[in-house]
Amino acid sequence: MKNIQMEKIVILTILFAFLAYTASAVPVNSEFSEDREYPRFIEFPDGEGVMHTVDLEAELDHELLDEISRNPANNIYLLFTRRNPQSPQTLVMNDIASIYNSNFNPHVPTIVIAHGWLSNQETNINQIIRDAALNREDCNVIVLDWRRLASSLYNTAVRGVPAVGRGLGQFLNFVHFVTGAPFSSMHLVGFSLGAHLVGNAGRELNGRVARVTALDPAGPLWNYNSDRVKPEDAVYVEGIHTDGGYTVGGLGIGSNVGNADFYVNGGISQPGCLTNICNHNNAWRYFAATITYNHIIGKECSSSWQITWNSCKGVELHMGNNDLRKFGSGRFRSNTSRRYPY
Repeated sequence: MKNIQMEKIVILTILFAFLAYTASAVPVNSEFSEDREYPRFIEFPDGEGVMHTVDLEAELDHELLDEISRNPANNIYLLFTRRNPQSPQTLVMNDIASIYNSNFNPHVPTIVIAHGWLSNQETNINQIIRDAALNREDCNVIVLDWRRLASSLYNTAVRGVPAVGRGLGQFLNFVHFVTGAPFSSMHLVGFSLGAHLVGNAGRELNGRVARVTALDPAGPLWNYNSDRVKPEDAVYVEGIHTDGGYTVGGLGIGSNVGNADFYVNGGISQPGCLTNICNHNNAWRYFAATITYNHIIGKECSSSWQITWNSCKGVELHMGNNDLRKFGSGRFRSNTSRRYPY
């Protein structure tokens, strides 16, 4: 009898240890990630995947932030269409001629792409998503180059993101006023810091744009930030999470930000990736592939455990793509392979 009791104690001890271990592997989502704290110094990549040491408590560049706040429309808007798929036309806020003299077509969808920190119009995300969108359908692709703020220290860039987002929203309102292009034809796509930026742009337009797609929204300094991307920022907001790990190295926020949030391969690490940079960047790679193939499907999950153990059994929803009438709600697990088109 004593031996049986001892065996039960051993089994229960092992089971408890196992549960404690697996609990730490739960993908970070709204129940867990808000409590995640970052150390003062972290590593964060630029647009080329080069890591930089970031001091989250560095002194802010108040002069730059004041300038951005006074003139939030001080961004570069580059238009690509099927008539000029490689050579951009510059659209200028409050310059009607720059719109009328361009190839902008108010009768087709408009997709806006916003890059992340230490990036610009030349960063790969812009070209990859642009080409996928133009190959898929006749549309306007507007690449937002916000390098003036994006090239500043990380915490300064974080502080200025809402103002740049408001500037983008004001620019789109100007385009709407000049051309009649409906907000229901606009899809705002942002990566990392750019994800929060396009959320603020949609908020400036009172959530009237058709879609906001947040590609692995940046995590550091955003967990408790009221300016982060939210479900109310568009008619439909989708989050795609690829590096929301519970460890310090996770670059994405890893928590629900939209109406529907996809935790790709669990939302922490991606097939074929050995670094957080690879995990993080795969968000926009996956998204571009879904524009072309619309092939990555998620299943709704009722718990974090289901996301972790790939046991979600709820309704299915296609991840990504360019569907402006798309809608869904909840958390989804989607799985990919390690090579394009994933």
